[in-house]
Amino acid sequence: MTKAPYIKNFNRWKEEFKYHVPIKIRFSETDMFGHMNNVSPFIYFEEARIEYFKAVGLFQDFDKVEDVPVVADLQCDYLKQVFFGETIQLYVKANRIGSSSLDIHYMGVQENGDVCLTGRGSIVNINKHTGKPVAISDENRDKILTLQN
Repeated sequence: MTKAPYIKNFNRWKEEFKYHVPIKIRFSETDMFGHMNNVSPFIYFEEARIEYFKAVGLFQDFDKVEDVPVVADLQCDYLKQVFFGETIQLYVKANRIGSSSLDIHYMGVQENGDVCLTGRGSIVNINKHTGKPVAISDENRDKILTLQN
């Protein structure tokens, strides 16, 4: 299996995931050959990331908070073909927590257990009025670490 440069030890990296969501590949997310379209994983990453944030209790009540998560970058590595009608389990974890950012990693696993895609992205916590990065609170940092363990 080809490994992405952000994965040092694939087996250990894979075992660190605790949270996942099922993703059913819809017809509209495929090309004319029935393959998952190359932009679709980014939609899946967003869905898994939002559910992950909800599970740890982060970024709730957006109209009442001053800080919001913003995607700074995203990348995806395609390892196996995925087709219309398949369901994959999309795993998500905070790989690194910085002062105002999170490095989020993703792993898509097919029903037969094969890893079909991996990905990563930086999420920056910003003040929604100024657009400037702000520190992740100790409370939110603890919530993330609780789900990771």
